[in-house]
Amino acid sequence: MPSRALATATGTGATPTSLQRVSAEPANLTPEILARGPWSLEQISAHWREDHFQPPSAHTEAADAAIRELQERGSPSHDGLAARLVDYRVKDGGIAIELQPLRWALRLVDGDASDSVAALCVTRSADGRWLAGLRAQWVSSWAGRWALGAGGAVDLGESPADTLLRELREEWSVTPERVRGEALLKLPQNLVMFVGQAWLAQDAEEQVTPDHEHGAYAWWPREIAEWPPEAGEPLRRMASWLSE
Repeated sequence: MPSRALATATGTGATPTSLQRVSAEPANLTPEILARGPWSLEQISAHWREDHFQPPSAHTEAADAAIRELQERGSPSHDGLAARLVDYRVKDGGIAIELQPLRWALRLVDGDASDSVAALCVTRSADGRWLAGLRAQWVSSWAGRWALGAGGAVDLGESPADTLLRELREEWSVTPERVRGEALLKLPQNLVMFVGQAWLAQDAEEQVTPDHEHGAYAWWPREIAEWPPEAGEPLRRMASWLSE
């Protein structure tokens, strides 16, 4: 497993604010690959526990401070409930994930996201080009940077498979022709990421409409070597890993 490529791709780089450090990954650390697909959506299932995760008081205070910082940056982000990874099982070619409700803002705690679960849906056109978006300055991760596809927290009651489709619909107003799960991994800051990859129908890229989280977007060439300079090495590594 090319975990170094995945490790580099999931970091957000050095930034001065605590919110950006939440999603940043130290260059000398790699994520733990919990499970590797590919899985069809039908092979991905989720079971939600009824009990809510109770964080240490220090984490609650740090989450409160992170929300205040987001508000000061002009973010419309709201705090609520999201998913925490409790367990997972790989069986019969599929993956079953056990989740627990936790406070969304705990993912913003510097150094320990309490196993909060996020989903990333890397998105491609029918002919293999890559959808990239320039993230707004107020978002909680990848602020002011180019990112691939769509992503966000797994909401209460969702399967990560549902999140892939929802985030793509919310961020880009499109539904893919096909989509699959690629991997479940855990970043060093205890953020769990479910990575998927989606392909749009022929000519559907013309229907793409960015949401308010993006200031611009582009379709980068299928060949990663032909990407523009703003793509950056982390995104190139992620795409290379998904292309294998």
